[in-house]
Formats: sequence, structure tokens, C-alpha cells
Amino acid sequence: MEAKSIATRTRSRTEEESRSNGRPRRTRETPSAPSADERRLPQLRLTGVIAVWAAAALPMGILAWVIAPALADQMNGAGALSRALIIALAAGLVWQFALVMILVAREQGTLRWTVLKEALWLRAPRNPRSGRRGGRAWLIVIPLIFALGAEQLVPGLPTPTARDLGDFLGTHTGHVLLAGGWGWFALLTVMFVFNTVLGEELLFRGYLLPRMNGVFGRRDWLANGVLFAIYHLHVPWVIPQALLDTFILSYPSKRYRSALVGIAVHSAQSVFFFALTLSLVLKG
Repeated sequence: MEAKSIATRTRSRTEEESRSNGRPRRTRETPSAPSADERRLPQLRLTGVIAVWAAAALPMGILAWVIAPALADQMNGAGALSRALIIALAAGLVWQFALVMILVAREQGTLRWTVLKEALWLRAPRNPRSGRRGGRAWLIVIPLIFALGAEQLVPGLPTPTARDLGDFLGTHTGHVLLAGGWGWFALLTVMFVFNTVLGEELLFRGYLLPRMNGVFGRRDWLANGVLFAIYHLHVPWVIPQALLDTFILSYPSKRYRSALVGIAVHSAQSVFFFALTLSLVLKG
């Protein structure tokens, strides 16, 4: 009877191997399942997530609502508050890059590129079905850029012109400031780069998102998007629209296990403003 049992088990294994042609069965990993990358990276506790969020959001709020008005009082000429905001918020975005570097250095013990690339998901997007990186997986960026552009068409809250860069650049004061103003153009370029490449996206999609699964599980991308929206204390009127970035930036970055997806999509906005400011400078 034991021999028959062994034979039965052996035949079952043989039939199973035959059905799979000797190849391991491929499982489809969902965006909510923790990846091998997340299992290797230390996961933050809820207090840690909130602390990192606060270290980015609170300085930006203080810079926008306390430091910039005080700086504007020391400036002369029209558009003083807008100029002060450009200086203050650029500094806040540079701080976010420094914050990420400090956190990764403490966690990994080094800032070598090979370590940073894995610690901050700075690699090509991975196809969630085939597991392959790069190639056609990059095509997801195209519809997401259009979605980000369409987001600007959604009715928003009233915006103070002096505190909104897009509105300010459309005013006569903004044109006068930038006409031949290469210094301001350089400062704005720094702000654009640290906004969508080295600042916000690096912090939220590069550092936070891969480390939130331990607390939020399958909803980590959703929590990341909500945190990103309410981070905008310095421009609170954009928070309702920024909630849409949960699906345009956070979810795709998680699904494709790549912060470069969020960086590429969000940077389309920076490219637009860079071209706009450059055209105004060249008119001088």
C-alpha cells in the first residue's frame, strides 16, 4: 500500500511537470503586493512616515507664509512678494533634496550611485506582467503626461495671483521681471529642477513610497498620494487638484516600481514653465 502511495505521488508530480513543460509557473504580481525591493528596504513606521512628510511640508509652509512676506517687506518695487516666494520656495525644494540624501545616508551608510539607484527606485519602469525593465514600459509615461495636462483644466479654488507662479508670469510685472533677467531665470530653473526631479518626486516617490508598504500595505500608493496632496501647505488651493496626482504619479510609480515614472511625468510641467520663462527672458 505504501508503494502504491509513493507511485501515485510520483505520477502526480510527473503529470504536473508535464503540464507546465518543466517551466516554473509564472505568477502575476499586483501593484499592491510588496516587491522584493520593498522587502529589502527598511519599512517606516507610521510615525516615521509622518515625520518625513512634516520635514518637507512644514518648512515649505513656513517659508511661504512667514519667511517670504518678511523678505518681501525688505524688497523694493512691484512683485516683491512673488520674488520673495521664488527665493524662499527654491530654498525649500533644495532642502528636500538634502533631506533625502541625509535619510538615505543614515539608512544605507553610503551615497554611492549604485546604492542610491536601488534605494530610491531610480531605475527604468518594470512591466508588471513580464517583469522586464525599460523598453515599451516607458510608453506609460505618454498618456500620464496628457493626464497631468488635463488636470490643469479641472476647476480649482481661487488663487492669489502674487502666490501662483503661472498667474504671476502672465502679468505685466512678471514680464518686466524676466525680460533680460538671466539671474531670475537661473533661480527659477533651479526651482523647476528641484521641484520635479530632485525635490518633491525624489522624496515622495523615491524615498517614501517604497517604505510605506509596511504601514499601509496594499494602499501604500493611495496614502502616498494623499500625503503628497496635503503637503502643499504652501499653495493650499492646489490640494484638491493634487489629489488627482494619486492616480497620475503615485499609482503608476508603484505599479511600475520606478520613481522615474513620476519624475518623468511631473517634469513635463517643469519643461513647460522652463520654456515659458526662457521666452520671457529672451524678449528682453
